[in-house]
Amino acid sequence: MPHILIGKSQLAYRWAVDADPDLFKALGDATRRIILDELTDKDGQTLFEICGRLTMKHGLASSRQAISQHLAVLEQAGLVRSRRQGRYKFHHIDTRPLRSIIERWPIDREEPNP
Repeated sequence: MPHILIGKSQLAYRWAVDADPDLFKALGDATRRIILDELTDKDGQTLFEICGRLTMKHGLASSRQAISQHLAVLEQAGLVRSRRQGRYKFHHIDTRPLRSIIERWPIDREEPNP
């Protein structure tokens, strides 16, 4: 099903929507970006650990169900992988889907001259 965009959105963001809408949806939410930051800091966390870190470090008092839904969106976008071990489900960050962004806009490590 094609995406219908109008105005500047059509010109500026057409490639992004066609490339991977789940990726940009996942990155578009501040809580999900914080979850990714926490998994970068300490990979392989359970839902309980993630909720605790979000509450203690960021003052986010989201329910476990809400965080679980955020993790599902991140997993659908390929940014998080999960594995079960006994009763526990561990979540791991996967940055491979971000390559499409880097390929589109390569990072220039040199500072531009004013």
